[in-house]
Amino acid sequence: MSNWPPDPNKAPENNSAPNNSNNKSPQTSRPLPVSSGGREWHLLEKTLMASIEEQRRARRWRVISKVLSLLTLLLLFFMLSRGCAPTESISSVDVTKPHLAVVDIKGVIGPDDVANSYDISAALTEAFKSKGSKAVVLNINSPGGSPVQSDEIWQTMMELRKEYPKKKLYAVIGDMGASGAYYIASAADEIYVNPSSLVGSIGVIMPGYNVEGLMDKLGVKDTTLTAGEYKDILSVSRKLSDYEQQHVEGVLNNTHKHFINAVKQGRGDKLKDPEQNKLFTGLFWTGEQAIDLGLADKKGSLMTLEKELKLDNVVDYTPVDPMRMFLNNFALQLGSGIGSSVELKLLPEEQTSAEMR
Repeated sequence: MSNWPPDPNKAPENNSAPNNSNNKSPQTSRPLPVSSGGREWHLLEKTLMASIEEQRRARRWRVISKVLSLLTLLLLFFMLSRGCAPTESISSVDVTKPHLAVVDIKGVIGPDDVANSYDISAALTEAFKSKGSKAVVLNINSPGGSPVQSDEIWQTMMELRKEYPKKKLYAVIGDMGASGAYYIASAADEIYVNPSSLVGSIGVIMPGYNVEGLMDKLGVKDTTLTAGEYKDILSVSRKLSDYEQQHVEGVLNNTHKHFINAVKQGRGDKLKDPEQNKLFTGLFWTGEQAIDLGLADKKGSLMTLEKELKLDNVVDYTPVDPMRMFLNNFALQLGSGIGSSVELKLLPEEQTSAEMR
């Protein structure tokens, strides 16, 4: 029976197994080995923490990148909007002061384009109604487009000239004033051109293709269904019959006649022998040639007109689509920057031939 509490004078019992009699030295204690599982867990923890930190840094950089991109776009928008137009916007000036009213016609003329009859006609009407506008000018740089849109703008111009006989309507053609663009220009009191402008192209075109042979080679069959004998008259999978071709040509000739009558009414006796000079055949000429043929009146630009009229104040009445304007000018500035960064080195003989081209 054990004593309780233990006797302090009694030596503690040794319950461990007796040492081997052959061992002359006592056993030395060794530290327990560290488990390999502990080291693996430690490495896994470090890896996870590093991954989390990397994700945090990536998120921070994504946020910073988006903020910088937004600031860059805002800065570009501000810079391009400041330098996109040489004239003052109607919303930022006093239109009661004497000024030259400008309306731009740039690019293709069509119902879904910037140069459409509704917006251009509205801008012209506002320009003529303004008490401060002393003259109105169409600033044209266009290859043409829809005959319907061109005719509607032409009609608006003729009506405004009658309604405001004391305000002259000018047209200034830049690089190009052809086809529907010249249709519009012909309604102006005077047309200014650069000697190298492309002017004219008084004609009508309806593009068409016949890929019947290609379809036969590829084994493609046209299975178009129609109700009406000539409903597929413009199909690219077959050629026109003689009757169909005559009909289409009749439509184009009728539209062409409207074009010719508009030019004759707008230009009047200024045209010099239209039949002999083939003015209505779809040909185009330089600005200098156009003056000789009576298709234009004077050499000059918008700046020339400002000096002649003694109007330093120019107000732009052109309807503006801010997003389209930003994208167009951004592309223009980007292309200009790329072009200016590329240096083209030519050999002397190459330089001579390049200048000739």
